Amino acid sequence: MAIHVVKVPDIGEGIAEVELVEWRVRPGDTVGEDQPLADVMTDKATVEVPSPVAGKVIATHGNAGDTLAVGSELLRLETETSGAAASARESGERAVASEAPPVQAPTGRAAPSPPRSGVRPAPVAPAPRAAPPPSGKPGEKPLASPSVRRHAHELGVDLKQVPGTGPEGRVVHDDLLRHAAGHAAKPAVVQRYAERDGEHPVPVIGMRRQIALHMQAALRIPHFTYVEEVDVTELEALRSKLNERFAATRGRLTVLPFLMRAIVLAIPAFPQINARFDDEKGIVTRHEAVNIGIATQTDAGLMVPVVRHAEARDLWASAAELARLAQAARVGKATRDELSGSTITITSLGPMGGIVTTPVINAPEVAIVGINRIVERPVVLGGAIVPRRLMNLSSSFDHRVIDGAHGAEFVQALKSYLECPALLFVE
Repeated sequence: MAIHVVKVPDIGEGIAEVELVEWRVRPGDTVGEDQPLADVMTDKATVEVPSPVAGKVIATHGNAGDTLAVGSELLRLETETSGAAASARESGERAVASEAPPVQAPTGRAAPSPPRSGVRPAPVAPAPRAAPPPSGKPGEKPLASPSVRRHAHELGVDLKQVPGTGPEGRVVHDDLLRHAAGHAAKPAVVQRYAERDGEHPVPVIGMRRQIALHMQAALRIPHFTYVEEVDVTELEALRSKLNERFAATRGRLTVLPFLMRAIVLAIPAFPQINARFDDEKGIVTRHEAVNIGIATQTDAGLMVPVVRHAEARDLWASAAELARLAQAARVGKATRDELSGSTITITSLGPMGGIVTTPVINAPEVAIVGINRIVERPVVLGGAIVPRRLMNLSSSFDHRVIDGAHGAEFVQALKSYLECPALLFVE
């Protein structure tokens, strides 16, 4: 027997410390090689820490929410290999890891055995088809992403009881919802006017802590918010026609790709908008590339995946990249690169967008554009009252580097493109 110390891995890119989000194992658990031991977070990217060797967990270090230095002890394993052999194998694995990204090891589930030949049993009445059994061996931690585990915790669902339909039996969000719907308990009888005194402390850790720290830092910035009403009647008519003609072959378009294109076309006249401000160095860096962050709500909290080089994408390419990034963020698969490097951000609450919002700048950017919901209202047009589709743009700017007039002129430029969408296709 030997003791193998697993250390907090070097994630790269100069990361010196990580936050421990969730333990996947406990002291006494037996783990296999490459089995996830814990989830750690750096900025807004959650990373699984796999076990370099097989063994038994004898000690863990740190609790969820703790900050751990890279290279510090994470846990200890009791292994059957000697310390020298384990170290040699780990060194070899590190060499391989430097050449190729880590991959999720197969679970090693056995394939079903072929039916035995023999006497055919007497026919019986067909039984109703049963649900597939829960994935994994008894006592084995089921495969699931961090966002699925959080979702299961919120639903009060034991992942070991959920059949996984994903790759290698991985439990996905749809599996959770089906299981929860099939095992929904009858609602308890609640007295309408009964007093309630319960308290439920919720630790602010993981993604929620990162969001809190980022918002706290962002609100140090002196914002100003400018709201303008935009008539999107023509835009919505064009969008409907394009979807009717091209949805089957190119995908459906929302309002976002049109707004992204409007931002790309407006930026050359307002280069100070597409910028990042390093207030410690006193430098504003204006970017030629238009990397648009898209605020995306996920089970873990708000993330901002980035559509890079929006200036080089048409409407459908922008829509496809939007969909890909949003899905990656929602299932916890967005990479660090996909969540960083934006030069301006769009935020939208969709149908819940309200009339006016006051979006918070995604520092160190200096501008954010917010979309409010589209509503049909009567408008006086050419002396007649006609129904029109209207939408407000609520945009915030860093008043340290963006003057009020420049912010307003930028929004007016967006308005001109959105109200006459043919201009989006004229260079």
